[in-house]
Amino acid sequence: MRKEVIGNATLYQGDCKDILPNLGLVDVCLTDPPYGIGKDGQKKSSGSHGGRKEFDFLGWDSIRPDKEIFNLIRKISKHQVIWGGNYFADLLPATGKWFVWDKGQRINQSDGELAWTSFDGALRILTINRMQIQIDQSFHPTQKPVPLMNWCIDQMPKENEIFLDPFMGSGTTGVACMNAGRSFIGIEKKPKYFDIALTRIKLAESQGNLFGRERTKPVQVELPLAV
Repeated sequence: MRKEVIGNATLYQGDCKDILPNLGLVDVCLTDPPYGIGKDGQKKSSGSHGGRKEFDFLGWDSIRPDKEIFNLIRKISKHQVIWGGNYFADLLPATGKWFVWDKGQRINQSDGELAWTSFDGALRILTINRMQIQIDQSFHPTQKPVPLMNWCIDQMPKENEIFLDPFMGSGTTGVACMNAGRSFIGIEKKPKYFDIALTRIKLAESQGNLFGRERTKPVQVELPLAV
């Protein structure tokens, strides 16, 4: 297991099934797990909407997380926001407050995506054109836009300071937490994406320091060196 600390972010490269049981309680798990639909890579394409970048197929989206993982997430976090919630509806309790990302385009891909949340209240929708990912720079085949994760965090009270993403991917949730001055714990199994997340979060942290952004206290989490 590899561990990196960047300001108020603590990142682990490893399997979340091994790491989650050793974490303490966090405020919010904000994550985008594998959906089990084979989108762990993509072939390059071109078109009027800019086309798609090529990504290697690494096999991480061959199956979705099992109920044990979701039980662990719900055990160690006070609240949860889980993107792709429609793929996990049989593994999560009924809820009324869903987040909806309207991608702002009507093409042959999905018009939007859904997030299951543990919060009470009304459904909320945000429209962000999917081309925002190209503006952010595309690092991952299922990457979410940074403004989408910024918006998710803005929906939550400030006292929710410690955020967890056990399927960190290229680190977008961590970047958003740096933008908001919140503490972050990220876990990523694939070394390639862990390194990308590390670079992106370092940059976001340095920009936050440059502009004097308010920071929460760093997360101090000690785990065994081997799991």
